[in-house]
Amino acid sequence: MAQVRVNVRSIANAAAVREVVRNGRTLKIVPSATLPDDVVMNGILYPATEIEASFASLERTPAPLGHPTVNGKFVSATDPEGINIGYIGAWNENVRREGGRVLLDKVIDVEVANRSEGGKAVLAAIEAGGPIHTSTGLLANIENSKGEGYERIARGIVFDHDAILLNEDGAATPDQGVGMLVNGQQVEVINSAVEWADRDLTWAAESALGALERRERAGMVDAFKAFLVEAFSGLRKPQTEKEPAVADDKTLAELSAKVNGLEETMKAIPTTIANAVAEALKPVTEAHAAQIANQKAKEDAEKAVLVNKVVKANLLTEAVANGLTLDALRELAPKGEPGKAAALNASAGGGKDADPWAGYDLNANMKDAQ
Repeated sequence: MAQVRVNVRSIANAAAVREVVRNGRTLKIVPSATLPDDVVMNGILYPATEIEASFASLERTPAPLGHPTVNGKFVSATDPEGINIGYIGAWNENVRREGGRVLLDKVIDVEVANRSEGGKAVLAAIEAGGPIHTSTGLLANIENSKGEGYERIARGIVFDHDAILLNEDGAATPDQGVGMLVNGQQVEVINSAVEWADRDLTWAAESALGALERRERAGMVDAFKAFLVEAFSGLRKPQTEKEPAVADDKTLAELSAKVNGLEETMKAIPTTIANAVAEALKPVTEAHAAQIANQKAKEDAEKAVLVNKVVKANLLTEAVANGLTLDALRELAPKGEPGKAAALNASAGGGKDADPWAGYDLNANMKDAQ
């Protein structure tokens, strides 16, 4: 039998949340419920006898925020990385079996929950009184055995955790009576992990095919590298101080032939390599093009502002101003500001600090030139 991981969406008891102080710590206690007897989920039967034999393993297990995953894989909530990911100071206790289902209390340490954004969000959701999803994570051995409505049977169930879910909607929603603080007695179960085994097989097959393709390309690259070494080795003589190396006609002819052979080899290389390189560089080239476009837009906007300043200050006509470079406009525009424009048209004064442009009417001289 293959062991798989199963996540069971479940309904919480409609009993009111209560707050208690235990060992000097304030705790929120939220009644909840999970796996019903003889439920069939995704073609898998969970017999009451198997649940009866295993439900106690849920006692004192973590109640993380969401099912912890590492590298896209579900992990135990007691795994060190799983604890770091989802722990908000909540756990499950008072686990019992009544009325054909497993009941439990979710205990949340208020102080610890307030240390994380996830914990604060859970407390806020409870305070708001809205429905909250829960999902029990368990491991089970799957036995192939057909019956009415099922094709497999879960054996050897081991409960790992009962998670609190926020902003995660599944096939069963609070509107259907599923989650914490939801009225109703029906319990829904979804999301068997049998499909995870199929997904893992698919991933393994795709990885194997990808590895074979990379291996084939690597062989071609090695062959091409060997060709380059052979083609260009020995074409240059070692130089000495007295006799510099000079390629004779024979050497040049050999080089020409090998270069021609290199061109033919390059043509023979499958285009998939070139396409792969182009695709790999695409994000870089696109980002570079976007950067250039953004810079061009900024410079055009700045130039338009400077041209407007120069024209308004009667320093240049619009046509002439547009013909200047951005650096020239940056240099000229301040002369059109109040208190500075006079330097161009004021009478020339003496001294080494005199403005060389004083008394020069640029527009007038341009008109004379026309």
